[in-house]
Amino acid sequence: MSKKNSGFAADLAAGIDLTDAGAAPRRSSIASNVLTGRSNRLADLASGAIVNRTHELVDPARCRMWAGHNRDYALLNEERCSDLIESIKAQGRQEIPAIVRRLSGDEEYDFEVICGARRHWSISWLRTHNYPDFKFLVDVREIGDEEAFRLADIENRARDDLTDLERARDYLRALTAYYDGRQKTMAERLKVSESWLTRYLDLARLPEQLTRAFADPQELGIRNAIALKALLKPDDRRERAFREAARLAEEREATGRSMSVIDVIKALSLAVDPPKKSGTPKKSGKAETVASPSGKPVLRIEGADRKGIRLTLLSKGGATRQEAEEAVRAVLDQYWM
Repeated sequence: MSKKNSGFAADLAAGIDLTDAGAAPRRSSIASNVLTGRSNRLADLASGAIVNRTHELVDPARCRMWAGHNRDYALLNEERCSDLIESIKAQGRQEIPAIVRRLSGDEEYDFEVICGARRHWSISWLRTHNYPDFKFLVDVREIGDEEAFRLADIENRARDDLTDLERARDYLRALTAYYDGRQKTMAERLKVSESWLTRYLDLARLPEQLTRAFADPQELGIRNAIALKALLKPDDRRERAFREAARLAEEREATGRSMSVIDVIKALSLAVDPPKKSGTPKKSGKAETVASPSGKPVLRIEGADRKGIRLTLLSKGGATRQEAEEAVRAVLDQYWM
């Protein structure tokens, strides 16, 4: 504490007229500690050791999502937010504030949510489900769009509840919006490698004509993007991939049955690079795929030697049972002596 503040504290304590002499040292200590604490906090604020934040409890209905928010708000539901809802109910309040910007000139909204879509959705849901007194805790910031993007990315990068596809699409949007398409600059600003960023951008760039093959594209991860990207070149393979994706989507809608991500990728791969048609399989030590007249894979001959024939029926290749029986007969005619 400075000499000036020390003297002021002593004068303040000396000026208090108390009948209880034993209480005087305590009041002097309180005055001195208050001034010391205030002086220390001001010093910390000046040095940057403490950042003064403005937290407010607000009505979530007065908050809108920022257009650049990296989470698809429309995908949020009670299941995806169940852990957060239970936590808020148990604590009796929202513990971690969402990051927002204050709006001006908007009659409908007061704030724009930069980070905290799940918190906003959960509080909004609770207010309509027996907890009308809950408020949305926000941390009000003054930041630009590029800084807001990086802040949201840092907060959500390690969270499992944000899908790879949501994050990938956010990166692709930001690449043009903030970095003029310069991937190297963006990677440097995010402090990630270019190869890491490339995998996400590849996922975001997958065309809808291909991703429609999947019942829920949000299940796609950056590892899947590598295999799917390989199906798009050259143009003839790309067209076959699109046709198969359309067929799989129509089949799913007609039957109501969904295939796993891996099975869909396998089906697309087989359609893009169909096995050569072979009415009569050849004796060979190499694995050979036998296709139906329509080009659907039926079975694969793993090997044939003196001991016998090893083959695998490709039951999910798209061929009919009749075509499978005909292919097996062709193998018997060739190998059964």
